[in-house]
Amino acid sequence: MKHSEARAKTLIEALPYLQRFADQTVVIKYGGHAMVEEELKASFATDITLLKQVGINPVIVHGGGPQIGKHLEKIGKQAEFVDGMRVTDSETMDVVEMVLAGLVNKEIVANINKAGGKAVGLSGKDGGLICARKLKITRDAPELDVPEIIDIGHVGSVHSIHTGILELLEKDRFIPVIAPVGYDKAASQSYNINADLVASAIAQKLGAAKLILLTDVTGVMDDTKNLVSSLTPESSRALIDSGTINGGMIPKVQCCLDAVAGDVAQAHIIDGRVPHALLLEIFTDMGVGSVFSGN
Repeated sequence: MKHSEARAKTLIEALPYLQRFADQTVVIKYGGHAMVEEELKASFATDITLLKQVGINPVIVHGGGPQIGKHLEKIGKQAEFVDGMRVTDSETMDVVEMVLAGLVNKEIVANINKAGGKAVGLSGKDGGLICARKLKITRDAPELDVPEIIDIGHVGSVHSIHTGILELLEKDRFIPVIAPVGYDKAASQSYNINADLVASAIAQKLGAAKLILLTDVTGVMDDTKNLVSSLTPESSRALIDSGTINGGMIPKVQCCLDAVAGDVAQAHIIDGRVPHALLLEIFTDMGVGSVFSGN
């Protein structure tokens, strides 16, 4: 009886969130171990299917760095990174596009469809979804009068988002699964773009209720290694300035801050290694990660 009561309480706890987010869009960046381990891949697909079934509109943007690395190794291509970004020449870009828009994207689509959803795979080139520009990286060079410009090849930034194709898919109750490859029409060039940046930009353009970044960390931690469950722009910047938020977590936090500074109500960093982390974050009072709000 106690077990049954606990299950009933879980469902009752979810009710106000089901009501609040009905017909709302949630943009999810899918990456890390959740994309690699079979059990986690299956639970993610089930979670996405459930979200759509209860009237929430999930939009997925996925990464694929480890998969790209494996395929580059097969062709004897050495990976090189600058400030955490993969140096991408023409040959590498071909592999990136093949792996992201082909292998990885279609596996995610197949998993969701197997779970009972209706997923459609896209890259940013489809329907002009992601208009990209070449990313420029500069470094201070004391021996020069101006900063040094570092060319890392076919790596881009988001110039603009055109959501027409996403709106058509939503109307027909399809779930978009997006590979973060953008296109610069003027330069006739494809670009590999960081998936967190793409997810944040799409969430802002759609006015999403939530941006959720699935990661391989619990969330934002304080200086005593305890989870910070709720953050504002001010508290986030204080943690960055103190060095508590550092390294690769800084750009993820910045993506969340950019989202809530736009039209996104809340942004989250959660641990994708936890089975059904999406459902726990959206439908329970406690959640499982760190949530950013505008105030």
